[in-house]
Amino acid sequence: MSTVSPSSDQQLDRAALAALYEETFKNLEEGTITEGRVVAVTKDKVVVDIGYKSEGMIPNDQFSTEELQNIKVGDRLQVYIEECEDADGNLVLSKEKADKMKIWEELEKLFNDGKSIDGKIVARIKGGMMVDIGVKAFLPGSQIDLHPVRDLDGLVGRTFPLKIIKINHRRGNVVVSRRVLLEETRDSKRKTTLSTLKEGQLIHGVVKNITDYGAFIDLGGIDGLLHITDMSWGRVGPQVRSRDRAHFTRLETEERRSLDRRGQ
Repeated sequence: MSTVSPSSDQQLDRAALAALYEETFKNLEEGTITEGRVVAVTKDKVVVDIGYKSEGMIPNDQFSTEELQNIKVGDRLQVYIEECEDADGNLVLSKEKADKMKIWEELEKLFNDGKSIDGKIVARIKGGMMVDIGVKAFLPGSQIDLHPVRDLDGLVGRTFPLKIIKINHRRGNVVVSRRVLLEETRDSKRKTTLSTLKEGQLIHGVVKNITDYGAFIDLGGIDGLLHITDMSWGRVGPQVRSRDRAHFTRLETEERRSLDRRGQ
C-alpha cells in the first residue's frame, strides 16, 4: 500500500496555490484598461491596487486639482496598464492614458451611431480649423458652413455642434464637419415647408439674393423666385433688399417656386 508523505502534500499545496495565484493575473494585460482601488494618497502619487502581486503608483500630475482634492482611499479608478513589471519589478499604471482611451471609445461610438458632439474651435490652421472635442480634431474649411466663411479667425473660441466624418484611433486622426449638420437641418426644414405649401397661400420669406430679373426668397429650406414683374403693380423701384423680410403669395407648383408680392 502506497503512502504520500507530508512533504509531498505540502509540495502539492504550494503548487496549487502558486497556480491559483498566477491564474488571478491572466486577465491583466499590458495595454488594456482595468479598474483599481485607491489604497493610499501621498503628496506626489496615488497608490492603486488592481489585484496584482504589487500595487501601482500614479503621479499626481495625471490628476486635476479638483480630482486630487476629492480623491480618497477606497475610491475606484479606471487605469491603463503600461507595464506589469518594469526593470525594477514595479507595476506601471496610467490614469491619463485610461482617460484618453475612454474618450476615443466614446468618439468611435458617436461616429458609429451618427451622433453629434460639441466642439470648441481653438485655432486656425492650414486648410481649416483645429477643434477640441476631448482630443484635437480637424475641421476642414469646406465643412465649416453651407457657404464660404470670410472671417475664419472670428470663429476661434466659439463652440459648435459637430459631426465626426472620419476617425482613425491608431493614427490619432479625427475629422469633423459642421456643414453636414447644417445640411440635415436645412433638408428637414425643406421637407416641412414643402408639406405645408399651397398655391395662393400667403407665406413669409427672407430675401436671399437679388438679380436683374428678380429676387430669390428663402422660404425655410427652399428658395422661391420673386420675378421682377411680380414685385409691384406699378413701376418697379428699389422694392427689396438682401435680408429683407416680407410676405408673398405662392403662384406655381413647379420645383422652382414662383412668388408674387403684389397681392399684399
